[in-house]
Amino acid sequence: MTLGKADVESILARVKIPGGETLGSADMVRALVVEGGAVRFVIEAPTPELAKQMEPVRAEAEAVVRAIPGVTSVSVALTAHGPSKPAPSLKMGGHMQPQAGPMKPEGVKAIIAIGSGKGGVGKSTVSSNLAVALARAGKKVGLLDADIHGPSQPRMFGITKRPASPDGKTIEPLHAHGVTLMSVGAMLPEEKAVIWRGPMLMGALQQMLMQVAWGPLDVLLIDLPPGTGDVQLTLGQKSQLSGAIVVSTPQDVALLDAKKALDAFNTLKVPILGLVENMAVFTCPHCGKDSHIFGQGGVAAEAERLGLPLLAQLPIDLDTRVSGDAGTPVALGDGPMAEAYAKLADRFIKGGLI
Repeated sequence: MTLGKADVESILARVKIPGGETLGSADMVRALVVEGGAVRFVIEAPTPELAKQMEPVRAEAEAVVRAIPGVTSVSVALTAHGPSKPAPSLKMGGHMQPQAGPMKPEGVKAIIAIGSGKGGVGKSTVSSNLAVALARAGKKVGLLDADIHGPSQPRMFGITKRPASPDGKTIEPLHAHGVTLMSVGAMLPEEKAVIWRGPMLMGALQQMLMQVAWGPLDVLLIDLPPGTGDVQLTLGQKSQLSGAIVVSTPQDVALLDAKKALDAFNTLKVPILGLVENMAVFTCPHCGKDSHIFGQGGVAAEAERLGLPLLAQLPIDLDTRVSGDAGTPVALGDGPMAEAYAKLADRFIKGGLI
């Protein structure tokens, strides 16, 4: 039987803590990851005082998980929230406060949005790997995960801890693989749905853009949600975007929606830097033959029709998926995909865009 998160959660839920509750009833288990037989999680106490009493609880939690059939290793961290470093809060129901001037963080030279007309075309994968490739090329890079309803960057970067806010106002971003990162997914349990209307969504976006201590950056990449909604509109109007990249697969349905994204950026007067054709081809690892699963040449033809650069044609491959799920973007390596993202990053650098 395959070991799953539910198996571990059900065991941990019964571990008692001081005061008579359990880890489950007190909702103290965070960042639970099960990979094969390896289990990692964090026990997060609400106060430092309670955390001081919980080392026996941590030890018991480790022991009961280690006893689960199929578990080969266990890593448990014990943390606490306290007044010295409270977690920042994105309040449900919070509305964006009107801000004088543009939404451009101090010290950020360029802001580039990465969008798509629809979901499932690999936009977040392109964003994470481009960020890593630019960082490997020596650039100071930030990545804002603006897909608030479906944040995926914490998983792709292997981040499990939460951002801190020493003064309760400014948020300290997270760092991984040379990239400075901010995502609402780092503030909430991975399985927690964000059920927010437009004003709440915009309040969170403004907070993550303007209340985060990004520091000096050569470029801030923004991983947009699919479509052409509130996030795109607000960023296009208020954030002084240096430009936008549109990601699409060659498939007609994806390209149809990509055209809507292009039209939205044109309407908002955001310069379009070019198109990326993702999942352009699949090379069979057994026979070596190429298969154009999603069609062929559609994005290239659209780029030519519009007079836009075709920035890259990226294949669909297993290493990219496995690396993303493992929190180590494929651009960190030395294989063909890492080389493809390095060339894409180099194109931006040599073009003077970053």
